[in-house]
Amino acid sequence: MFTALRPATVARSTMRQYVRAMSTQAEPLVLASRSESGKVAILQLNRPKALNALSSPLFDTLNAEMEKADNDPEVRAIVLTGGDKVFAAGADIKEMKDKQFSDAYKNNFLGTWGKVASIRKPIVGAVAGYALGGGCELSMMADILICSEKATFGQPEITLGIIPGGGGTQRLTRLIGKNRSMDVCLSNRFISGKEAGEWGLVSRVVPADQSVTAEAVKIADKIASFGLVAAQAVKETVNASQELPLEQGLRFERRIFQACFATADQKEGMAAFAEKRKPTWSDN
Repeated sequence: MFTALRPATVARSTMRQYVRAMSTQAEPLVLASRSESGKVAILQLNRPKALNALSSPLFDTLNAEMEKADNDPEVRAIVLTGGDKVFAAGADIKEMKDKQFSDAYKNNFLGTWGKVASIRKPIVGAVAGYALGGGCELSMMADILICSEKATFGQPEITLGIIPGGGGTQRLTRLIGKNRSMDVCLSNRFISGKEAGEWGLVSRVVPADQSVTAEAVKIADKIASFGLVAAQAVKETVNASQELPLEQGLRFERRIFQACFATADQKEGMAAFAEKRKPTWSDN
């Protein structure tokens, strides 16, 4: 309600109340904005003083913002970033240090931290600086992951007497292989941005003097220029390849390919190609 007030018309006492309220108002844990096209939702982790340490309240907020973007008909792709200084330096140890097994087990601790992976719209992750522990795990939930040359990935949970609990032993192994994953998780080896590109952890490495978030938005805007039905179908079939044997995966891919011929976007896309014009997608 404060944004509707003009300082020139507010009494001094009211202005003091306004200043106090604004100074004590908690910053949102996730900053949500849109690209210039309006088709890309940009979600930025926002705990800068804690290097974006991941907590249950932050994940609750992130999950809510992700679902909101997933259900928004104007949004066609999502960018997940921590900003251009750090992605997330790990989980909030203060939240975890006194937990008991019964509490963690009964309440399924970390169980909701993987909801990002269930979002249907394409997600482009942008990593600058540290992506450690839970930060590395969260970054791997993106569909396309890019990083800065100065990025650093790692799973240092073993130094705390625990193991990764948000996909660090599973997604990481699928991306970089067993031996490298063992090296990272067992010896606390950090992965540089350059190595992340060479190992296949990320798809693109951005020069240190460029904004990795801005590059992620460019990629997401390009994805957003295509039909949403096809984009979601690509995401679904590629993800299925990680779970299905090859023969079943090929059959699944073929069925989804065939299903595309029931969409208006397939008719429009092929007609536009034949007529040498730009297609107008209806997402139907």
